[in-house]
Amino acid sequence: MGKTSSRKDKTKHADQKFEKKLEFYSKVRETVALGAQKAIKKKKRIRTRQKKLKAYNLSSLAECLPDLESSKPETPADFKVTTKSKQKLVMKETNQLKTVLNNPAFQADPLAALHQHLQNTQPVCEKPTRKSVTGKKKKNKKKKGSKGSTGSQSMEE
Repeated sequence: MGKTSSRKDKTKHADQKFEKKLEFYSKVRETVALGAQKAIKKKKRIRTRQKKLKAYNLSSLAECLPDLESSKPETPADFKVTTKSKQKLVMKETNQLKTVLNNPAFQADPLAALHQHLQNTQPVCEKPTRKSVTGKKKKNKKKKGSKGSTGSQSMEE
C-alpha cells in the first residue's frame, strides 16, 4: 500500500539537500566577501579624502594673518533705529548735500570733483598687470574667421 523507499532514494535526497546547503553557503560567502570589499573601499575613500583635507589645511596660515575683528570699528550693540535717529540722519545728509552742491569745484565740473573726492578717500589698490590679452583675442578672431568662411563656402555650393 505504501511506497517502499529504498536506501538509494534516501541517499539521493540527502545528497541533493547537501548540495543545496553548499550552494547556499557559497552564495553567503560571496555576499559577505562583497560586503567586506565594499567596506574596505569605503575606508580607503575616507582615508584619501582625509589626506586631501590635510593637504588643504590652511590653519597655519590663518595664524599669520591679522585679525579682522580688531580692525573693525566698534559699533554700539544696542543701537536702535528710531524715528528720531532717522530724522537726525536725514538732516545730516541734507546738510552734506547742500555743502557739496554749493562747492565751487563741484559747480564747475561735477564729474571731476567726484573723481577727485574718490581718489582722496578710497585706498590705493594696485591693478594686476595683464600679459598680452590682445594677442589671445587675435588668435580667437582668426579661428572664428576660418570657421565662418568654411561654413559660408558650403552654403554657396
